[in-house]
Amino acid sequence: MSFTKIAFFHSGSPEAKRAANRLEKLYGNVTPEKADCVVALGGDGLMLQTMHRFMSTSIPIYGMNRGTVGFLMNDYSEKRLRERLRAAEQNYIHPLRMTATTFDGARHSAIAFNEVSLLRQRHQAAKIRISIDGRARLEELICDGLLVATPVGSTAYNLSAYGPILPIGAPLLALTPISAFRPRRWRGAILPRNAHVKLEILEAEKRPVAAVADHNEVRHVATVEIAEDKKRRVKLLFDPGHSLAERVLNEQFRY
Repeated sequence: MSFTKIAFFHSGSPEAKRAANRLEKLYGNVTPEKADCVVALGGDGLMLQTMHRFMSTSIPIYGMNRGTVGFLMNDYSEKRLRERLRAAEQNYIHPLRMTATTFDGARHSAIAFNEVSLLRQRHQAAKIRISIDGRARLEELICDGLLVATPVGSTAYNLSAYGPILPIGAPLLALTPISAFRPRRWRGAILPRNAHVKLEILEAEKRPVAAVADHNEVRHVATVEIAEDKKRRVKLLFDPGHSLAERVLNEQFRY
């Protein structure tokens, strides 16, 4: 692909705006419908927004870091952008689909590329029953919350909650508790990527819980079901030697 037509998106920060203006002068700017590639300028938050926006299309996404961490981004440079795009390695990412049912029986669906997390809404700890593929595996987890993370999301909130880092491309999901009180020593589980996870909130009205899929929140949930959405995917581009797999590997040796 020649990557002659590029659509630039930025996070809105002053640094990202300046970068977008300079790049547009050098390479032009087209609408996403006409573009060969979307270039996202910002941090990981912007990249997640861009992935959500274009997940139903086949357009590749290339990020350049104008944010803070930039785990999903390439290094920023204004030089030889089209050459970098042509040489980039491709990674296909499938999201999780969350289906949450609230107290009143309403159903809400959302997509998560990083993780689906359950978080207590009030001062009392949450009580959650965990079932995998229709079988109850943990009758009662008392905790501040719980999350299911993809390999992409395993280095984000999951890692902060002491969950495992999963290699990109591994057919796995991480199930990680947040401040587990009982069972006190339960540290979570590694699940096959095709697992169907059902989380039932016990004493839901007394101990309300919110469910969050990336940036979409549903409050006062009664049950949450999570599974990989095999029909959706995005194509991310990374500079050679800086692929997601390499970044995940490097993250495991940081201290």
